Amino acid sequence: MARWAPLRTDTLSALAEEILHNYGRGHVIVAVDAPGQADATTFADDLADAIRAKSHAAFRASLIDFSRPRAEREARGADSAEGAYRDAFDYPTLTRALIEPFRRGGSASFVTASFDVARDTPVENEGQTAPDDAILIVDGPFLNRAELAGFWNYSVWLDAAGERTAAEALYAHEVAPRTKATAIVDNSDPEHPRRSFADSC
Repeated sequence: MARWAPLRTDTLSALAEEILHNYGRGHVIVAVDAPGQADATTFADDLADAIRAKSHAAFRASLIDFSRPRAEREARGADSAEGAYRDAFDYPTLTRALIEPFRRGGSASFVTASFDVARDTPVENEGQTAPDDAILIVDGPFLNRAELAGFWNYSVWLDAAGERTAAEALYAHEVAPRTKATAIVDNSDPEHPRRSFADSC
């Protein structure tokens, strides 16, 4: 007999309800942390839509849009796992331009991107402001590393079958991100993502 699998919309709606139940007031930041093959961006987009469907403001950002220039990302070598893990992203700009002003609220404006990685050039974005009650969802790799873990009110670890990159293996060894997450979701079957738990097989 085939194992029952929840529909994608049901899993997303349940996550949205949990987040809003626990963090429905003020400015809240949710991380969707994942290895590359788990497609965190699409999942985070859909989670934001599920939150909006419950009449709550939601904003989106992706860590890749706060990348560092290629010369800095590849300073240790184009294939360096250390470089991919430690040098790929501009955490100070992420903090200054997005996290801190979003948390302050009021008239403080924030931007959801600072760099176009495909063109290897900075981008100028018009600042946004958020209403009093709003959720920002940030997706990307390595989101529970020490520099970032304290920013998240709630974090999702998105699991998926497949081989990890050397940088992802380094992150897993150093941080054990699965154990840091508020919620673990197996996204191996994107149409039927399943909530799981850290001590499950």
